[in-house]
Amino acid sequence: MISTVKPKVTIILANLGTPDAPTAPAVRKFLKQFLSDQRVIEIPKPIWQIILNVFILPFRPKRVSHAYQMIWSEDSPMREILLQQVSMLNQQLAKHYPDLDLNIVPAMTYGQPSIHHALEQCQQHKSDHIILFPLFPQYSATSTAPLYDAVANWVLKQRNLPGLSVIRDYYQHPLYIQALAQSVRDYQNQHGQAEKLLMSFHGIPQPYADKGDPYADRCRITGQLVAQALNLKADEWEISFQSRFGKQEWVKPYTDVVLQTWGQQGVKSVQIMSPAFSADCLETLEELAIQNKEIFQQAGGQAYAYIPALNLREDHIALFSILVQAHLDALKQTLAY
Repeated sequence: MISTVKPKVTIILANLGTPDAPTAPAVRKFLKQFLSDQRVIEIPKPIWQIILNVFILPFRPKRVSHAYQMIWSEDSPMREILLQQVSMLNQQLAKHYPDLDLNIVPAMTYGQPSIHHALEQCQQHKSDHIILFPLFPQYSATSTAPLYDAVANWVLKQRNLPGLSVIRDYYQHPLYIQALAQSVRDYQNQHGQAEKLLMSFHGIPQPYADKGDPYADRCRITGQLVAQALNLKADEWEISFQSRFGKQEWVKPYTDVVLQTWGQQGVKSVQIMSPAFSADCLETLEELAIQNKEIFQQAGGQAYAYIPALNLREDHIALFSILVQAHLDALKQTLAY
């Protein structure tokens, strides 16, 4: 009797990264790796290394570690959520593809579990095909592209290469927009509707956008589609960009400036969300939920609430499943069942 071997497919769910612990040494190690990536910081490397090692790493980790301590539970929220997303997606896909040997693994561009370890697992698994799924809804050379780089570097060292496909992004996918809009409805059904809904996206330097990074334009499209899905009037919502770093100009409008302006103008209530994040993390739980609340209220605002990221919502995991299934179904044409 001839035995058939199931085709082996590894699906890598990848997010940006997080320190191993909420301590200054762990944060310093994480920041050094993250901020040494020239996809993230495009300043000439010799100059940037002096700035990084003399002016940033000796001081910034202590402040950032304090912020992490405010949101840390047993582990980093981003890592906890990523591991659960992997488990939930595995349950979704396993029942649909019994003839495939699926291996769904978590990865971080920076920190642990590393993308390098995930790719090593692909080699050990002897994968016939790899699906790389960066969990960034809007593509950017500062977030998604480093994962391409990691795969490209790994490919150079392989002899027996598997097939490879990448889910570039999903910034206007109908299920993504529906999930975001429904998360707002669900929150407002419990807490009521604020005067303003602010959709805050992680920022990038303006020169990066000027050179062709499509990220900011994709964020604006996401924001417009969510507003349409919620039937919001033009004066009921806005998009903005957060997490500026350094002194150069970043894409605008800035989240803190918008909130300060609204508070000064007499806006009393704001609800804020961040569609750029597939998992809550430091930038949402500390920066958006805590720091920016203080900015708004100190400027005269009153009620301020953060609407959580999609995280482990069923409609979010269903979106992941649909995106991956499109690639798995295409593989039926090339992988023998």
